[in-house]
Amino acid sequence: MEGKYLPYINCPDDVKRINEDALPVLAQEIRDELMQTVSKTGGHLASNLGVVELTIALHRVFSSPDDKIIWDVSHQSYTHKLFTGRREKFDTLRQPGGISGFTRRNESEHDIMSGGHSSVALSAAFGIATANKIEGNADYTIAVIGDGAFTGGMVYEALNNAGRAGDGTRLIVVLNDNEMSISPNVGSLARYFAEMKATPRYVNFKSQTEKALTRIPVVGRPLVKGIYNTKTFVKNLIYNSTMFEDLGFRYMGPVDGHNITNLINALEGAKAVNAPVVLHINTVKGKGYEYAEKAPTAFHGVSAFNLVSGEPEFSQPSFSDAFGKCMVEAAQRDDRICCVTAAMGVGCGLEEFSRRFPERFFDVGIAEQHAVTFAAGLARGGMRPVFAVYSSFLQRAYDQIIHDCAMQGLKIVFGIDRAGFVGADGESHHGVFDAAFINTIPDITVMAPASFKELEMDLHRALYDCSGPVAVRYPRSVDIVLPEDFIPTGNDFDIYGDGSKKTAIVTYGRCFGEACKAKKMLEEKNIEAFIIKINTVKPVNNLAVKAALSCDRVFFFEEGQRFGGIGETFGDKLFKFDFRGIYRNVAIEGEFPVQHTLKGLMSMYSLDAEGMFNKISEECDKNG
Repeated sequence: MEGKYLPYINCPDDVKRINEDALPVLAQEIRDELMQTVSKTGGHLASNLGVVELTIALHRVFSSPDDKIIWDVSHQSYTHKLFTGRREKFDTLRQPGGISGFTRRNESEHDIMSGGHSSVALSAAFGIATANKIEGNADYTIAVIGDGAFTGGMVYEALNNAGRAGDGTRLIVVLNDNEMSISPNVGSLARYFAEMKATPRYVNFKSQTEKALTRIPVVGRPLVKGIYNTKTFVKNLIYNSTMFEDLGFRYMGPVDGHNITNLINALEGAKAVNAPVVLHINTVKGKGYEYAEKAPTAFHGVSAFNLVSGEPEFSQPSFSDAFGKCMVEAAQRDDRICCVTAAMGVGCGLEEFSRRFPERFFDVGIAEQHAVTFAAGLARGGMRPVFAVYSSFLQRAYDQIIHDCAMQGLKIVFGIDRAGFVGADGESHHGVFDAAFINTIPDITVMAPASFKELEMDLHRALYDCSGPVAVRYPRSVDIVLPEDFIPTGNDFDIYGDGSKKTAIVTYGRCFGEACKAKKMLEEKNIEAFIIKINTVKPVNNLAVKAALSCDRVFFFEEGQRFGGIGETFGDKLFKFDFRGIYRNVAIEGEFPVQHTLKGLMSMYSLDAEGMFNKISEECDKNG
């Protein structure tokens, strides 16, 4: 790691020792390190480039971990990691056994909360600040939250709650606004006043003046009120926003988020308030890297890329791309088709759909609960809505799926992206719960395609052949190579191989490709097996279960949680049909899978071809 200052930072106190004049040099060194590392490991680049100066200022003003910095989502915490003892391991970012791309409590005492999902930092920070107040602890709690998170309802629940906390609650909310600069009609005058009022000198002067005026007999308090009302009126003319103060917060800003001196002064000013504060800063997402500044969405989360050209090292069509293509084709044929997304239009492959059918494309922001009920309203109004969502984000809308969708029998299609392992994003992003939690909900159909072709077939079935809500779940993957002699039928299940054999492999989705390889490996060991490929995983077709009844051994392989999963359902049905053989259910045994490569994770849980082969061979060797 090169640089004049960064190589010598091993803890937050080292940041405080650098001369303030040298901090812009440190900021550039950090940007160089972020770009070099993320271009090799992949990760969240644009958001991290945007908060370099903010992170420097935070660690100059506050004392982590006594003062607790909580990063919403925490995908923007890379500079924080460099400052908190992980600099020498930074090249292991998102690698197997390396440091996480998000904050993790088990990784550092400076990672106050484990992150991964949006709009949660303020609730957690308010809880910690309240605990500090109860215990008489004078430390500060800082929630760093992006403007995008304010599209999530949980933020407003927390604001409503925290704004009533009053004096003595040392909570500072840093609103990182990276979508809009200070509006043109505000200009330099507003910037000057905003930065002036966000200083400890101003805060102390204001407080002392108010106290002095209130001591004046008769006219003191009315005078303070009159000044406050006049100030509020003028401020409304300049900023056109007092939402935070209406909720009980002291509002400061907006402040230039790339001016370290101004940030330090503003944070010191926020400390002096001794009550809940919102400090509004403006930053540029992707700051310092031309490609990321021009296309921050494309550089939000990236795989390895060429630093010079900005192009990805590897680029192949994914299931997300195939899904987007299917939706465009469906919308061309049927003007009832609408697509809903929760701030993941690009990630879910809906970029072209949004351009071609803007009147039928709805990005509701980071609000999965609202998205489901909004889609329910669309369905009730005669439209045919498709909600495209990552598996791990759909978890947030469990109640809405039950009450506003399944219970009412409304026709909504859920395009569940990233179902199964996702690799380097780790624990908070693996889609290993949706099959199990949707499995508990009555009157909903779930399909699991194993290829782009099957995805197209299943989406058509979901839109036109099924009643009520339907989920189509598919992996984060390129197209899966399947045997040339396998022809998908689009039925609830398929049999691959000779169904009279005494060993059955049962699986669905991505695992089917691995099962086909395992079947071939078993044949080389003279173990003859066939595969029951489940296409509709909820409800499991009884005929698929009966196809395994005459077997001596049945092995179910599932890229998801075993408890409550499809394998448990299949096994329960199998034994109800009086199955007398051996049943083995291989899945995730109630744990959070770690960050790893997809290949490594499939191997870790015996869901790759070799793992399946070993499980079946061992059982056959043991029991004949």
